Amino acid sequence: MARSRRTDDWGFPRWRPYGSGNAAAEIRLCDRHGCGKPGDRPAPKAPNRPERWYFCEAHAAEYNANWDYFAGLSPEEAAAREASEDAQRTYKRAAHWEWGGPGDGSRSRAELDALAVLGLESDADMVAIKAAWRAAAKENHPDVAGNDAAKAERFRAVQAAWDVLSAADAARTAATG
Repeated sequence: MARSRRTDDWGFPRWRPYGSGNAAAEIRLCDRHGCGKPGDRPAPKAPNRPERWYFCEAHAAEYNANWDYFAGLSPEEAAAREASEDAQRTYKRAAHWEWGGPGDGSRSRAELDALAVLGLESDADMVAIKAAWRAAAKENHPDVAGNDAAKAERFRAVQAAWDVLSAADAARTAATG
């Protein structure tokens, strides 16, 4: 009768001792001729095609620097392709950020609303704010517009926007100065 030997193999692969599966790991090399580094960064061979090059980090950066997605297309064809791809994007901004609105947090909601009344971006400086206020005030002033009720309402909105923004700028300069 054959004598039984003790074994570490319990029949389930996970329970076998470490080192029992000593197969060499396959590493794909960079597709650049003569490069021996691992090619772990895929890059498209052509637009809208599934074929990929696999480069190392340095060669992927070089390849991407020279990549022109719209090569060989007329300006009209490039604009059509960009528009069709923009239409395919269905993602939107996460809903939990919606409460914050635009801006970088340096301006209050009243300031952002006042900037919108003047037609300015949220990062406008006081020089641009003053220029926009003066232009809008000149255009909608009752002496220029006469008895136009819409322009009178717009003039009041522009003046209120200026009051909010100039007061905020004065408070900001007093706090820093």
